[in-house]
Amino acid sequence: MRNVLSIYVWMAVFAAAVLPSPLVLGQDTRAQENRKARLEKEIRKINSQLSATMEKSSSALSDLRLLGKKISLREELVQESDREIASLDREIAAKQDTVQALQARLDTLSAFYRRLVVNSYKNRDSRVWYMYIFGSEDLSQAMRRAVYLRGFSREMNSQGEKVKRSRADLEEAVEELSAMKESAEKLRQARRAEVDALRGERSQSEALVAKLNKEKDKYQRQLDEKRRQVEALNREIAEIIRKAVKKSSGGTSGKPGAKGGKSTSSAVDTRLAKEFASNKGKLPWPVDGTVVESFGEHNHPVYKNVKLPFNNGVNVAVAKGAEVKAVFDGTVAQIVVMPGYNQCVLVQHGSYFTFYCKLGSVSVKAGDKVRTGQVLGKVDTIGGETQLHFQLWSGRNPQNPENWLK
Repeated sequence: MRNVLSIYVWMAVFAAAVLPSPLVLGQDTRAQENRKARLEKEIRKINSQLSATMEKSSSALSDLRLLGKKISLREELVQESDREIASLDREIAAKQDTVQALQARLDTLSAFYRRLVVNSYKNRDSRVWYMYIFGSEDLSQAMRRAVYLRGFSREMNSQGEKVKRSRADLEEAVEELSAMKESAEKLRQARRAEVDALRGERSQSEALVAKLNKEKDKYQRQLDEKRRQVEALNREIAEIIRKAVKKSSGGTSGKPGAKGGKSTSSAVDTRLAKEFASNKGKLPWPVDGTVVESFGEHNHPVYKNVKLPFNNGVNVAVAKGAEVKAVFDGTVAQIVVMPGYNQCVLVQHGSYFTFYCKLGSVSVKAGDKVRTGQVLGKVDTIGGETQLHFQLWSGRNPQNPENWLK
């Protein structure tokens, strides 16, 4: 009987002790998954654009830019996979610690329970229990012994349930650990596939560079023609905006615009201009696509000593027939046609202007009031390239659109 009580006391102490609890997996993988999904979506877009242009485009430079963007995204995707694998490895290590702690808890509970059952079996004769109670020195001791015995019975049942729960917790943790290891292996396989794809894309890029070097004279002529078109566009836009600002300041009505286009204007809407300025960094993109040439002056990716024409905006590669939308409320100030840029729409937002070029069709006319997100037209495919050229001006000063867009 003394052994039974000794075990009961030890089990009570053990039950009151603080046992290791399963570790909480603190790493939130949702943000990583969102980043990977965004990168994979961008790569799919570029794949679609490349497949549509590689066979038709007369400009290897355009293909090289798309491929360069794709390689950059692929490298970022590989890095994201590395971070995700490292995070999962940490979670696996934490889960392994949990499994070990649960196993130790189960071993201890099982050992106590086995001893409890064995001693209970040895003392299974009810007469022994009655003798223990009746052998008390007084009534108070007899009552305490009776309470101990009832508690012992309850504790034995309780410990049996704890053993069951601990075993279930352990089995669940082992299953989770197995699933994590399987996920980690899938991630590693996906990463290996991404690295292989990256190698292929770099080889493709090297082949394009070799092509550009081999036919340098041809592409130099294309570049010279492109420079003339860009410079003409920049001059035209600067002149159009100068006139728009002047007419807005004077409050006069518009006259026929450049290249046969139509124009209209009114006094500057200062309230609209303030609203436009307050949305810097929050304006929606005019199209869903990939920026292949950013604002400013850049060196040629192959002919390093050759500077490309200064870009007053951004060039965005898009799917064929992509819709172009106004980035903010405003008024269509003018629609013009430019060589190499097809139809262009100028929208005035008080003292700010946005310019949308390379449109195949236009669904607005000069003087129309437009709202944020309203369709202005559809992007045209020119020389095998389907790109929107977008500019944003503050008065007569061109701005980097990427500083204004989301």
